[in-house]
Amino acid sequence: MPVTDAVGTNGVHMVAASRAAADLVLKRSEFELAVHLGIVRVEARRSGGRPRVRQEEIDRLWSEKGFPGALRERVRTVGTAEGARLLGISPVRFARLARAGCVTPVAFYLNRYRAVVWLYLAQELGGLAARSPELLVGRSPAWMRDRLDSGSDCRPRNWRSRRIERLLSLTEDPWARAAVVAQTLDPAQLAEVVDDPYERAYFARVRPEPVFGQRGSSATQDTMGRLMLADEPDEILWRRVNLIMELDGAREVRQAPRPGDERRADVEAFDRPPTAAVPFDRSDWAEPVDPAERVEPAHPAGSAEPAEAVGPVGPGGPTEPLQHAELDGGDPVRPAQPAASAGPLGLLARLRLRRVRGGRRRQERASRPAAHPAGRRPRGGHGSHGWKRPPAGPQMGPRREGAAARDQEVAQGGRGWQSLPNVDQGSNHR
Repeated sequence: MPVTDAVGTNGVHMVAASRAAADLVLKRSEFELAVHLGIVRVEARRSGGRPRVRQEEIDRLWSEKGFPGALRERVRTVGTAEGARLLGISPVRFARLARAGCVTPVAFYLNRYRAVVWLYLAQELGGLAARSPELLVGRSPAWMRDRLDSGSDCRPRNWRSRRIERLLSLTEDPWARAAVVAQTLDPAQLAEVVDDPYERAYFARVRPEPVFGQRGSSATQDTMGRLMLADEPDEILWRRVNLIMELDGAREVRQAPRPGDERRADVEAFDRPPTAAVPFDRSDWAEPVDPAERVEPAHPAGSAEPAEAVGPVGPGGPTEPLQHAELDGGDPVRPAQPAASAGPLGLLARLRLRRVRGGRRRQERASRPAAHPAGRRPRGGHGSHGWKRPPAGPQMGPRREGAAARDQEVAQGGRGWQSLPNVDQGSNHR
């Protein structure tokens, strides 16, 4: 047996559906019908994987009397012509029996004209001949003539009832059972019974699907969607009553989810007090830094006295380190140490040091004289005498002057304002 067709799960030997169909000597359509009727039990994956069959299930079917002929006879389907031949009647009489509800279709398909062709189980037709032989010969009963004269067709209704019963047997969840019944009502009927839009949206999420999913073309799926809707007044009333009963039982178990329920659950879990207190480790106060990234305290340009180490600065500027702050029950906080003796610098100190270096580079670029290309007249001049050299001193706007002042303050360690150097000596041209 190929490795891809056999899987061992917790000591249970599982085979793929295609391999199981080959072992049971069934076609793909016959195997799916056997699974739908409950003749073959499969293990459907909740995570969306392909269904698999236990080896014990295959062995059980192998041990049945008459295998494989008996198994194939149980899933053999016939159409109108072949069914009439099995019963020994005309196709017209067989069609009348089917429309009157004497036989129940088990499947259908669309022919090339997009017409619905119903299929019936051959075993059920044999049971009809043994149970009601008077329907096959002679005059039809009065109830059957009245039903046919009214123009009713019981084939979609009987097929729908069989399918709903099978889907209900696949689940025990009350909301899933209510969703199965809800799909027999059109949107207008469903809105009258279930006025909550969140509950109707929840039906689409929990509705059980066939084991092998929706198969066939889009036209087949559209036709199946139309056939699943109740179309007679008595059936609509019956489905509405069943839906109300199933919905009442589902609401008692749990409510349908609504937008924000998951967020509300997360907030409640966050607000819940912790079960045990976590000790506060003060050894992690200083942020670890790679030793290669350590730098020495910066000295401002033009100053012989070294600047103080850059430390944490509050919103109002540089402040003295806290000496009497308390945390968690009066435990004093250790005073901040200078960066030169504290080892690795913190994140704020590194950012401020980077700002100091940037200020130095801006001052160096500003102090360089600007060279104009040869043969090019400066903008705004009139001839060789139209351009005048600006006076010495900082020729900057209020915004640049304030930024340079702040950089100078950081470079000097926050000791106050000092006179700014002459950063522009003729490079600021107009």
